Amino acid sequence: MSIKEILLLGNPLLRQKCAAVKSPTSAEIHSTIDDLCDSLSEFRSRRGFGRGIAAPQIGSTHQIIYVNFEYAGALINPKIVRRSRKKFRLWDDCFSFPDLLAYVERNYAVEISFLNERGKQKQIKASGALSELLQHEIDHVNGILAIDRALDSRHIILRSEYEKLSHKTPVML
Repeated sequence: MSIKEILLLGNPLLRQKCAAVKSPTSAEIHSTIDDLCDSLSEFRSRRGFGRGIAAPQIGSTHQIIYVNFEYAGALINPKIVRRSRKKFRLWDDCFSFPDLLAYVERNYAVEISFLNERGKQKQIKASGALSELLQHEIDHVNGILAIDRALDSRHIILRSEYEKLSHKTPVML
């Protein structure tokens, strides 16, 4: 267990599609999960926001995400199996580019299939903020970043400019 450095925009590992986990109960995978949990906690205490983190953000190429929002824990080999037709738009941020926001469109509700830390097949239905968070983190393990989901290039902004223009704090991830 340790706090890992968060990889930043430009690091090629963030664009790599992660490998499926074959042994979800292995010591290596549990060590990665502990590192994700510790790194999320540390980032949140230092930056004041953070609800989830994906393995590639700490340099691991495994399909693992860790969330601590409505649902707490690791999702191994997460896959979106259903998406609502209803969508919503929001300013999305990311640990890997904490000073940028991207205006994105996400499905309002999703159903996710995954393995838990004991290797058991699970499903979770999520809507609203949890749905958005899971989509964001699952994108990470597929090498997709929030800026790739921006509606267009005019919908990427520095956090400081957003705050000046809107006089309010954006919804945080």
